[in-house]
Amino acid sequence: MSMPVVILCGGRGTRAYPHTQTIPKALMPIAGIPIVEQVMRIYAAQGFREFILSCGYLKELVIDYFRTPHGNWDVTCVDTGDDADTGDRLYRLRHLLDRSFHATYCDGLGDVDLAALVGFHRSHGKSATVTAAPLRSQYGLIYADDEDRVTGFDEKPILPNFWINGGFFVFEPDIFEYWQGHNLEREVLPALTRHKQLHVYRHRGFWHSMDTYKDQQELDRLWMPYAERLASVALTPGVYTWDLSLSAER
Repeated sequence: MSMPVVILCGGRGTRAYPHTQTIPKALMPIAGIPIVEQVMRIYAAQGFREFILSCGYLKELVIDYFRTPHGNWDVTCVDTGDDADTGDRLYRLRHLLDRSFHATYCDGLGDVDLAALVGFHRSHGKSATVTAAPLRSQYGLIYADDEDRVTGFDEKPILPNFWINGGFFVFEPDIFEYWQGHNLEREVLPALTRHKQLHVYRHRGFWHSMDTYKDQQELDRLWMPYAERLASVALTPGVYTWDLSLSAER
Protein backbone atom coordinates (compact mmCIF):
# COMPACT_ATOMS: atom_id res chain seq x y z
CA MET A 1 0.00 0.00 0.00
CA SER A 2 1.33 3.43 -0.92
CA MET A 3 1.91 5.88 1.91
CA PRO A 4 1.92 9.65 1.53
CA VAL A 5 4.76 11.62 3.08
CA VAL A 6 3.92 14.83 4.94
CA ILE A 7 6.81 17.26 5.35
CA LEU A 8 6.53 20.19 7.74
CA CYS A 9 8.12 23.13 5.96
CA GLY A 10 6.16 26.20 7.00
CA GLY A 11 8.11 27.52 9.97
CA ARG A 12 9.93 30.83 10.07
CA GLY A 13 13.36 29.33 10.75
CA THR A 14 14.25 32.06 13.23
CA ARG A 15 17.41 30.31 14.40
CA ALA A 16 18.79 30.51 10.87
CA TYR A 17 18.15 34.28 10.68
CA PRO A 18 19.06 36.40 8.72
CA HIS A 19 19.29 33.80 5.93
CA THR A 20 15.61 32.96 6.35
CA GLN A 21 14.55 36.55 5.80
CA THR A 22 14.43 35.96 2.06
CA ILE A 23 14.04 32.19 1.67
CA PRO A 24 12.27 29.63 3.85
CA LYS A 25 14.46 27.19 5.71
CA ALA A 26 13.09 24.40 3.50
CA LEU A 27 14.89 25.93 0.50
CA MET A 28 18.26 26.47 2.17
CA PRO A 29 20.73 24.39 0.14
CA ILE A 30 22.43 21.21 1.26
CA ALA A 31 24.76 19.55 -1.25
CA GLY A 32 23.55 21.89 -3.95
CA ILE A 33 19.77 21.53 -3.64
CA PRO A 34 17.16 22.63 -1.08
CA ILE A 35 17.18 20.61 2.10
CA VAL A 36 13.50 19.73 1.70
CA GLU A 37 14.34 18.05 -1.61
CA GLN A 38 17.11 16.10 0.10
CA VAL A 39 14.51 14.87 2.60
CA MET A 40 12.18 13.95 -0.26
CA ARG A 41 14.96 12.05 -2.01
CA ILE A 42 15.40 9.86 1.08
CA TYR A 43 11.78 8.81 0.75
CA ALA A 44 11.69 8.65 -3.05
CA ALA A 45 14.77 6.42 -3.19
CA GLN A 46 12.87 3.92 -1.05
CA GLY A 47 9.67 3.97 -3.05
CA PHE A 48 7.63 6.70 -1.35
CA ARG A 49 6.94 9.39 -3.94
CA GLU A 50 3.65 10.96 -2.88
CA PHE A 51 4.41 14.15 -0.96
CA ILE A 52 2.29 16.69 0.88
CA LEU A 53 4.25 19.79 1.84
CA SER A 54 2.73 21.65 4.78
CA CYS A 55 3.70 25.21 3.86
CA GLY A 56 3.40 28.56 5.57
CA TYR A 57 6.08 31.25 5.81
CA LEU A 58 7.26 32.30 2.33
CA LYS A 59 5.10 29.52 0.89
CA GLU A 60 5.11 31.11 -2.57
CA LEU A 61 8.79 30.27 -2.99
CA VAL A 62 8.25 26.62 -2.08
CA ILE A 63 5.24 26.38 -4.41
CA ASP A 64 7.20 27.98 -7.26
CA TYR A 65 10.14 25.61 -6.76
CA PHE A 66 7.97 22.53 -7.09
CA ARG A 67 6.15 23.75 -10.18
CA THR A 68 8.99 22.05 -12.05
CA PRO A 69 8.38 18.27 -12.09
CA HIS A 70 10.76 16.12 -10.05
CA GLY A 71 11.00 12.62 -11.49
CA ASN A 72 7.62 10.94 -11.15
CA TRP A 73 6.92 12.49 -7.76
CA ASP A 74 3.43 13.60 -6.82
CA VAL A 75 3.89 16.85 -4.88
CA THR A 76 1.03 18.77 -3.26
CA CYS A 77 1.73 22.05 -1.46
CA VAL A 78 -0.86 23.07 1.15
CA ASP A 79 -0.91 26.43 2.90
CA THR A 80 -1.41 25.67 6.61
CA GLY A 81 -0.79 29.25 7.76
CA ASP A 82 2.21 31.49 8.22
CA ASP A 83 2.23 31.16 12.02
CA ALA A 84 0.74 27.70 12.57
CA ASP A 85 2.41 25.54 15.21
CA THR A 86 3.92 22.17 14.33
CA GLY A 87 0.89 20.19 15.47
CA ASP A 88 -1.53 22.43 13.60
CA ARG A 89 0.47 21.97 10.40
CA LEU A 90 -0.38 18.26 10.57
CA TYR A 91 -3.90 18.60 11.93
CA ARG A 92 -4.93 20.93 9.11
CA LEU A 93 -4.07 18.18 6.61
CA ARG A 94 -6.23 15.50 8.25
CA HIS A 95 -8.77 15.56 5.41
CA LEU A 96 -5.99 14.33 3.09
CA LEU A 97 -4.75 11.56 5.39
CA ASP A 98 -7.12 8.61 5.28
CA ARG A 99 -4.47 5.88 5.39
CA SER A 100 -1.13 5.19 7.06
CA PHE A 101 1.31 8.01 6.36
CA HIS A 102 4.84 9.20 6.93
CA ALA A 103 5.60 12.61 8.41
CA THR A 104 8.84 14.41 9.10
CA TYR A 105 10.55 17.78 9.37
CA CYS A 106 12.10 19.58 6.40
CA ASP A 107 15.38 20.16 8.24
CA GLY A 108 16.50 16.71 9.40
CA LEU A 109 18.48 14.24 7.26
CA GLY A 110 19.32 10.64 8.04
CA ASP A 111 20.04 7.29 6.41
CA VAL A 112 16.84 5.86 7.89
CA ASP A 113 15.77 2.46 6.57
CA LEU A 114 12.12 3.23 5.89
CA ALA A 115 11.13 -0.39 5.25
CA ALA A 116 12.47 -1.32 8.68
CA LEU A 117 10.72 1.70 10.20
CA VAL A 118 7.37 0.77 8.66
CA GLY A 119 7.87 -2.86 9.65
CA PHE A 120 8.49 -1.84 13.25
CA HIS A 121 5.41 0.38 13.18
CA ARG A 122 3.25 -2.47 11.90
CA SER A 123 4.64 -4.83 14.53
CA HIS A 124 3.42 -2.87 17.55
CA GLY A 125 -0.01 -2.13 16.11
CA LYS A 126 -0.44 1.31 17.66
CA SER A 127 -1.17 4.67 16.06
CA ALA A 128 2.23 6.35 16.01
CA THR A 129 5.96 5.76 15.73
CA VAL A 130 8.68 8.35 16.15
CA THR A 131 12.25 7.79 15.03
CA ALA A 132 14.81 8.57 17.72
CA ALA A 133 18.49 9.32 17.18
CA PRO A 134 21.24 9.23 19.81
CA LEU A 135 22.03 12.62 21.29
CA ARG A 136 25.30 14.17 20.18
CA SER A 137 26.77 16.51 22.78
CA GLN A 138 27.24 20.06 21.53
CA TYR A 139 30.32 20.31 23.75
CA GLY A 140 33.56 18.39 24.00
CA LEU A 141 34.06 16.26 27.11
CA ILE A 142 37.08 16.31 29.41
CA TYR A 143 38.07 13.19 31.34
CA ALA A 144 40.10 13.37 34.54
CA ASP A 145 41.33 10.97 37.22
CA ASP A 146 40.80 11.14 40.99
CA GLU A 147 43.62 13.65 41.27
CA ASP A 148 41.98 15.96 38.70
CA ARG A 149 44.68 15.18 36.19
CA VAL A 150 43.29 15.34 32.66
CA THR A 151 43.35 11.91 31.01
CA GLY A 152 41.64 12.63 27.72
CA PHE A 153 39.22 14.54 25.54
CA ASP A 154 36.23 13.54 23.44
CA GLU A 155 35.01 16.16 20.98
CA LYS A 156 31.20 16.33 20.77
CA PRO A 157 30.62 12.61 21.41
CA ILE A 158 27.39 10.71 20.87
CA LEU A 159 25.69 10.02 24.20
CA PRO A 160 24.25 6.53 23.58
CA ASN A 161 21.94 6.50 26.60
CA PHE A 162 20.07 9.63 25.53
CA TRP A 163 17.69 9.73 22.55
CA ILE A 164 16.14 12.69 20.75
CA ASN A 165 13.20 13.19 18.42
CA GLY A 166 14.55 12.67 14.90
CA GLY A 167 11.26 13.03 13.02
CA PHE A 168 10.65 10.29 10.43
CA PHE A 169 7.27 9.47 11.96
CA VAL A 170 4.77 6.86 10.86
CA PHE A 171 1.15 7.61 11.77
CA GLU A 172 -2.23 5.95 11.40
CA PRO A 173 -5.14 8.23 10.51
CA ASP A 174 -6.76 7.56 13.90
CA ILE A 175 -4.09 9.69 15.61
CA PHE A 176 -6.46 12.62 15.16
CA GLU A 177 -8.83 10.96 17.65
CA TYR A 178 -6.13 11.41 20.32
CA TRP A 179 -5.04 14.89 19.18
CA GLN A 180 -4.58 17.49 21.90
CA GLY A 181 -3.04 20.93 21.62
CA HIS A 182 -1.24 22.82 18.89
CA ASN A 183 2.46 21.96 19.32
CA LEU A 184 3.49 18.55 18.05
CA GLU A 185 6.42 18.07 20.42
CA ARG A 186 5.08 19.61 23.65
CA GLU A 187 1.40 18.65 23.40
CA VAL A 188 0.44 16.17 20.68
CA LEU A 189 3.16 13.55 21.22
CA PRO A 190 2.73 13.61 25.03
CA ALA A 191 -1.02 13.11 24.51
CA LEU A 192 -0.33 10.08 22.33
CA THR A 193 2.01 8.83 25.04
CA ARG A 194 -0.70 9.13 27.70
CA HIS A 195 -2.99 7.08 25.48
CA LYS A 196 -0.20 4.48 25.01
CA GLN A 197 -0.25 5.00 21.26
CA LEU A 198 3.37 6.08 20.65
CA HIS A 199 6.37 3.79 20.13
CA VAL A 200 9.97 4.68 19.35
CA TYR A 201 12.09 3.33 16.51
CA ARG A 202 15.77 3.64 17.44
CA HIS A 203 17.92 4.71 14.51
CA ARG A 204 21.63 4.25 15.12
CA GLY A 205 22.90 5.43 11.75
CA PHE A 206 23.54 8.92 10.44
CA TRP A 207 21.18 11.69 11.51
CA HIS A 208 21.72 15.44 11.62
CA SER A 209 19.39 18.43 11.82
CA MET A 210 19.84 21.95 10.47
CA ASP A 211 18.76 24.61 12.94
CA THR A 212 21.30 27.36 12.26
CA TYR A 213 23.53 28.61 9.46
CA LYS A 214 26.45 26.87 11.18
CA ASP A 215 24.48 23.61 11.07
CA GLN A 216 23.94 24.17 7.36
CA GLN A 217 27.67 24.44 6.72
CA GLU A 218 28.37 21.26 8.69
CA LEU A 219 25.50 19.27 7.19
CA ASP A 220 26.44 20.36 3.68
CA ARG A 221 29.75 18.58 4.14
CA LEU A 222 28.44 15.54 6.03
CA TRP A 223 25.54 14.81 3.69
CA MET A 224 27.49 15.05 0.44
CA PRO A 225 28.29 11.30 0.07
CA TYR A 226 24.66 10.42 0.77
CA ALA A 227 23.44 13.07 -1.65
CA GLU A 228 25.60 11.68 -4.43
CA ARG A 229 24.21 8.19 -3.91
CA LEU A 230 20.61 9.37 -3.69
CA ALA A 231 20.83 11.47 -6.85
CA SER A 232 21.20 8.38 -9.03
CA VAL A 233 17.96 6.75 -7.89
CA ALA A 234 15.59 9.24 -6.26
CA LEU A 235 14.53 10.87 -9.53
CA THR A 236 14.49 7.70 -11.66
CA PRO A 237 11.03 6.21 -12.17
CA GLY A 238 10.69 2.65 -10.91
CA VAL A 239 14.13 2.51 -9.25
CA TYR A 240 14.05 2.05 -5.48
CA THR A 241 17.09 1.29 -3.38
CA TRP A 242 18.77 2.27 -0.15
CA ASP A 243 22.33 1.30 0.72
CA LEU A 244 23.13 1.84 4.39
CA SER A 245 26.81 1.06 4.02
CA LEU A 246 27.76 4.70 4.55
CA SER A 247 26.59 4.54 8.18
CA ALA A 248 30.09 3.57 9.28
CA GLU A 249 31.53 6.71 7.69
CA ARG A 250 29.90 9.18 10.10
